[in-house]
Amino acid sequence: MVDAGAARPAASRADTSDTDAIVRAAKAMRDGAGAGAQAQAKACLIVDDSRVIRKVSSKIARSLGYVPVEAQDGIEALARCKKAMPDLVLTDWNMPEMDGLEFVRQLRAIPTPKPPVVVFCTSKGDATDIHEGIKAGADDYIVKPFDEAALKAKLEQLGRA
Repeated sequence: MVDAGAARPAASRADTSDTDAIVRAAKAMRDGAGAGAQAQAKACLIVDDSRVIRKVSSKIARSLGYVPVEAQDGIEALARCKKAMPDLVLTDWNMPEMDGLEFVRQLRAIPTPKPPVVVFCTSKGDATDIHEGIKAGADDYIVKPFDEAALKAKLEQLGRA
């Protein structure tokens, strides 16, 4: 009987450490501590009045591991950001209702614990335009037309690819 009693605590200790490991793993998965869970949750808001540009940009964002969300102008984009702040924003400059410049200014005024990275994706490529976009609150700037490699390189520079 003594041997049987001695065997139980050893088995019990092994079961406990296995259970602890499983609990830690389950909590990590629940809390999104795993890199895969974190990568899947990254949202990219694409703001452009051109449906074609939004679709192409969405495809590129998806290939880079983002979940794309689309908005056709600054007003719609601002409403989406107030509802759920994205990790990344790709915005055009020239749009009806509210242009990209005003959208970025208002976006940066929203209090948030983790502000998104904002990249202007626009045909306005003069130095004065770039300075104005950065001054409004953009983190970077890419001139249209761009492809997946150019956007990926830009996001890598920003630490977001």
